[in-house]
Amino acid sequence: MRTLTLTAIPNFPLIESGNDLSEIIIEKTRKCRIRIRDNDIFVLAQKIVSKTEGRLVQLSTVSPSQKAIEIANEAEKDPRFVELILRESKEVLRVRKNTIIVQHKRGFICANAGIDHSNVQGKSGEPEDWVLLLPENPDESAKRIREVIFRKIKRKVGILIIDSHGRAWRNGIVGTSIGFSGIPGLVDLRGKPDLFGYHLRITQVAAADELAAGASLLMGQADERTPVIHVRGFPYPLRESKFSELVRDKKMDLFR
Repeated sequence: MRTLTLTAIPNFPLIESGNDLSEIIIEKTRKCRIRIRDNDIFVLAQKIVSKTEGRLVQLSTVSPSQKAIEIANEAEKDPRFVELILRESKEVLRVRKNTIIVQHKRGFICANAGIDHSNVQGKSGEPEDWVLLLPENPDESAKRIREVIFRKIKRKVGILIIDSHGRAWRNGIVGTSIGFSGIPGLVDLRGKPDLFGYHLRITQVAAADELAAGASLLMGQADERTPVIHVRGFPYPLRESKFSELVRDKKMDLFR
């Protein structure tokens, strides 16, 4: 019997810059009486990773460029917020009222470069004056957390960092991966036989994104305080990989 178990780690503490996420994950997992095993996976909301890395920005410290001001007028957004979007992006793809779609520096397409106001609190001023950027390099962030966990408890785990993104042609947001270490991004099933002996020709499974979507269901989007999900029974072998294997080359992108 194949079983995949996802467990939300409850009452996770509010994270601040410089916190040791690895130690907190180990401690909270023990309190839940979960014994970490080799090949387990931890799925982390990007916000807690960004907060430990000091990616909190106060808008009052940002000076918008002329380009940011022009885009802000079209999108009806704060020019300082737009300036941060431009700094975090390779290319602006679409601008509409309240919406700016970009290619992030890490290669994926998303709204507002993943910059967010929700569940963000600064040290001073109004909450609306603070925003949180995505981790600078989520793959490296995941790798560091994974390596520290191994050093502390000698268990080989995978780490997946996720965010909530919208999708073309569909309403609503869904959890999606933005970085990982020790798990496959893509699982290539080409050449595998189906039930009737037909050999698959194009099937590649975005396994990291599938797991991200499931974990996001447990994380929630509001005040749940469950930004870490423990996973056991992932149906594919763990391996080294990089987020870039999920990014479709622009030449093959039929939707831009």
